[in-house]
Amino acid sequence: MQHQFRAEPFDLPFDPRTTALVMIDMQRDFVEPGGFGEALGNDVSFVRTAIEPCKRLLDAARRAHMLVIHTREGHRADLTDCPPAKLTRGGKTFIGENGPMGRILVRGEKGHDLIPELYPVAGEPVIDKPGKGAFYETDLHLILKNAGIKTLIVCGVTTEVCVTTTVREANDRGFECIVPEDCVGSYFPAFQKAALEMIKAQGAIFGWVSNSASVIEGLRV
Repeated sequence: MQHQFRAEPFDLPFDPRTTALVMIDMQRDFVEPGGFGEALGNDVSFVRTAIEPCKRLLDAARRAHMLVIHTREGHRADLTDCPPAKLTRGGKTFIGENGPMGRILVRGEKGHDLIPELYPVAGEPVIDKPGKGAFYETDLHLILKNAGIKTLIVCGVTTEVCVTTTVREANDRGFECIVPEDCVGSYFPAFQKAALEMIKAQGAIFGWVSNSASVIEGLRV
């Protein structure tokens, strides 16, 4: 069944049966006050604007019986899967240190978990990833391939880091990606704008940019 998403730089045809929603790193450490994002000096209100649009789109995807995948960035408790360049990068606090919600970006800690507003339901895979991109050292590609997925709706945080890294990885693997601009967030408005412009530049070089209302409308048709 052929549908279309209204998008830039042009509308994107898609088949709901081969389309999946990927919710990137909507974790307490990144989105809630007291988490890693705030500990780095960021204003989390900038990323929290994505929560309600993401929830509306998540509900629509569930109603359409689409594959929904959630990702979480984080590391083993012993940090053996965290490269030194990532572990020791400059900043006010570091991965593995104690924070208000447990050890920062460590799997199993409160801050590593997904926010309650967008929590997975039974049957929705959760990908634990050690890097920025959702394909790096994970079984995401295998899950998508087994489900016959061709199109990805990519939401989450942050726009210029984990979202765009995942979109670029997906593009190299042959997936068509659409990013609803109100369903992604950055601590830096200028980065948000630039990242979205990069995705849709030069005739959708990495993917398409739309909004939650247009994507939900496309799923309903």
